[in-house]
Amino acid sequence: MTAQQQLEAGARALGLALEEDQLAKLMQYLGLIQKWNRVHNLTALRDPEKMLTHHLLDSLAVLPHIHGNRLLDVGSGAGLPGIPLAIARPDWEITLSDSNHKKSSFQQQAVIELGLGNVRVIPGRVEDIQPAQKFDGVISRAFSEIADFIACTHHLLTAGGCWYAMKGVRPDEELAQLPAGVEVERVVPLDVPGLDAKRHLIILKAV
Repeated sequence: MTAQQQLEAGARALGLALEEDQLAKLMQYLGLIQKWNRVHNLTALRDPEKMLTHHLLDSLAVLPHIHGNRLLDVGSGAGLPGIPLAIARPDWEITLSDSNHKKSSFQQQAVIELGLGNVRVIPGRVEDIQPAQKFDGVISRAFSEIADFIACTHHLLTAGGCWYAMKGVRPDEELAQLPAGVEVERVVPLDVPGLDAKRHLIILKAV
């Protein structure tokens, strides 16, 4: 099975029907990460097969649980999960934010090379972002503890919007320390094809 076929099978197992060009674009994106990784250390993973499960499929696993089509990806690093989500959902508007200049440069290059008209990159600290229009959702993948994630992005979420925190094991300790006025809407256990590790998506909202 080729890597692209493996990706297609994994996406199908997640309930996603991706077009041939979307699969090809996801593979091209993976190639860009591998190329830049040699010089810029974007991600600790080096094994292409692991990158496919730990980065691409892990990012796509949250797709069925996200509502709203204006999404901010905080501490996006190599563009995860934002770029895979943008490829899978070209009708969504996705903004990537990372304080690391090197990683923001990579994101910008990936957006250009992949022709992603629905993605924009805002380098710098997320606390400094002042968008003309707030976001339906703010997502992070191993960005920080949930309370900190909420504190530094509270000003960016539209009324009725949700925070999406991608975590490994269920973070009960973090959930016990939520700031006042925020509650858990759902804790979704994720089953990522080919990934033998616990994954959870924590969906939170302001009350």
